[in-house]
Amino acid sequence: MARPNVLVLMADQLNGTLFKDGPADFLHAPNLKKLAKRSVNFNNAYTPSYLCAPGRAAFMSSQLPSRTGVYDNAAEFPSSVPTWAHHLRRAGYSTCLSGKMHFVGPDQLHGFEKRLTTDVYPADFGWTPDYTKPGERIDWWYHNLGSVTGAGIAEISNQMEYDDEVAFHAEQRLYDLSRGHDERPWALCVSFTHPHDPYVARRQYWDLYNDCEYLEPQQGPIPFDELDPHSQRIFEANDYTKFNIQPQDVRNARQGYFANISYVDDKIGGILDVLERTRMLDNTIIVVCADHGDMLGEKGLWFKMSPYEGSSRVPLMLSAPGIEPRNVEDPVSIIDINTTIADLVGIDLSSIAPYTDGQSLLPLTRGEKRDAPVYMEYAAEASYSPIVTIREGKWKFNY
Repeated sequence: MARPNVLVLMADQLNGTLFKDGPADFLHAPNLKKLAKRSVNFNNAYTPSYLCAPGRAAFMSSQLPSRTGVYDNAAEFPSSVPTWAHHLRRAGYSTCLSGKMHFVGPDQLHGFEKRLTTDVYPADFGWTPDYTKPGERIDWWYHNLGSVTGAGIAEISNQMEYDDEVAFHAEQRLYDLSRGHDERPWALCVSFTHPHDPYVARRQYWDLYNDCEYLEPQQGPIPFDELDPHSQRIFEANDYTKFNIQPQDVRNARQGYFANISYVDDKIGGILDVLERTRMLDNTIIVVCADHGDMLGEKGLWFKMSPYEGSSRVPLMLSAPGIEPRNVEDPVSIIDINTTIADLVGIDLSSIAPYTDGQSLLPLTRGEKRDAPVYMEYAAEASYSPIVTIREGKWKFNY
């Protein structure tokens, strides 16, 4: 059989606690559930950094933020840092990106031969916080809780237009690849900006959750004075004093979030359908992941930037020729995807070892155990000082 193709499907701000052995039963995600049945599901997968640009740079490079230098959403991702797209391209693959990757700086490819869309976020340094004033809220940059109070139904938004385009171009790319004009194996990364807030969704997906039993967080808001200092800073960054969040606001925001998981599932279903109809499915490695999660109102926290599970844990599913489905409980990181793809396609791991902090996940797919801890680093918005998070066994430590 020819060298396998690689399809990476990435979501933005997708809470990994909702993906135990695949999507939770209450989620209307038939395509992801079908894929989960043929995949290895890593039930304790984490982001290397619980913010978009640092997490994505680490995902691409298999290096922690302290090595890439990408510590916040306006830090440049240096072109000198090799990525899994570089490794695959060097091994003879065509490489292509459709969608968001939040590359900051002039290099908008980082190993991809082409992009099918622009990015959804700016590539310049306009989002740089003023770190000389750590106690001040940045009105023009930070999230605020208007995403929660404004949750509801919308038939179109900038993000919906973007993800519609991402999926369309990805499907067209697969059709083109199936024609065989390029004899090389291919790698395609399709990266959506949903279910990232704002928590607005099309009615067809919103209505799926009208009777959902999971619209209330498991743990309600914690009084501000009882929060840890980092969570207090997140509350302040989100401008919590300007909003009077009501229980119905929380339910609406969670309903919109769940609805947008179904929206992403629909888009993924279309891509997988094309892959199957063009007879490329059986020889394609498929990875499903996210850059970070969303607190979804747990403890009163929203969005990301928190080491708590809702923000730091992400889905990770791997389907590949010759790999049997199973569920893995050992903690892993999306930093491991780089090395795992290289291992799957036969790249000499010693050749990329100097450039990676990750480990191949293939031993875990065979039922072996893993003793190595998982590291996360955070030195961005809402932090007074760098935070290092370690997940080791069943324990999680923050320093």
